Amino acid sequence: MSECPTKIDKFSTYTHQSARSFTCIHCGAPIPKRAPGTRHRNHCPHCLWSRHVDEHSGDRKSHCQQAMRPVAVTVSEKGEWSLIHRCTECGYIRMNRIAGDDNEFQLLAIAAKPLTQPPFPMELG
Repeated sequence: MSECPTKIDKFSTYTHQSARSFTCIHCGAPIPKRAPGTRHRNHCPHCLWSRHVDEHSGDRKSHCQQAMRPVAVTVSEKGEWSLIHRCTECGYIRMNRIAGDDNEFQLLAIAAKPLTQPPFPMELG
């Protein structure tokens, strides 16, 4: 995978910078910026994909701008779920809190995936 430059000018065409919504880089759905349960929406509530825009949370300094696949779910000690995203271009990994309107079926499918694909043979008996 290639490396992503870390600088981007203030006139970036990234659609998250629009006032009210953005378009999902993966499924193309129009996404409102406001999300229940979080101050900043950073992924699509339908397919859960994101875009590599930050080097550090909220800075919008990544030049990569490529799609970030949701690869895992983690749960904090307080029971709060977060998605783990990996950039499809450079491999950058980022954790993002889920929002109240995220697709619950998709979240559970991501959480269950390791159980359906164990790294060892599953033979009973």
